[in-house]
Amino acid sequence: MYNYLPAQLFPGSRYDVGVEEALRPGRASEVDRITLVGLVFETASGLRRVVRPPLERQCELAGQEFEILVRLTRTPGRRLRMSDLASQTDLTPSGLTRAIDRLSSAGLVDREVCPEDRRGAFAALTAAGEARMNKALDLHRAQLAELLDGVLEPDEELAVTAALRKLRDRVNPGASVVTP
Repeated sequence: MYNYLPAQLFPGSRYDVGVEEALRPGRASEVDRITLVGLVFETASGLRRVVRPPLERQCELAGQEFEILVRLTRTPGRRLRMSDLASQTDLTPSGLTRAIDRLSSAGLVDREVCPEDRRGAFAALTAAGEARMNKALDLHRAQLAELLDGVLEPDEELAVTAALRKLRDRVNPGASVVTP
């Protein structure tokens, strides 16, 4: 869809470019930026479509459950405030509460009261949650190797990671916040 954007999509625009032309060095045009964001959306959608089903089948983790557990796994202390976790995921507060309830019922996450703020709560990874995530992360690493090997050079992966982190911090500044 985003490989070619004809000028008629942008009245008064002189752009009628394909992706190859858009990749020329220089300042990004309106069309280049629409292509960029469209490619990010298409890539994210494609990655979810490829990555989620095996995690659900082999590890019994729905996409949102994996997303929550991977954040807890990668956080020092293996716990996050619910508000920080909500900022880092695309779940609504009520959706996050329901997901944490399911993960808690499965024994993968504990809900802990925040001693400094009794209204606040933490989601904390349990030993069972860590064991499930170890299995899931082995599968996920294999998936990523299959998807990325031979596509991007290591320096390109670092550059894409740095660029996406900058974009993420601009559009979702709370996504990198971890409240002690």
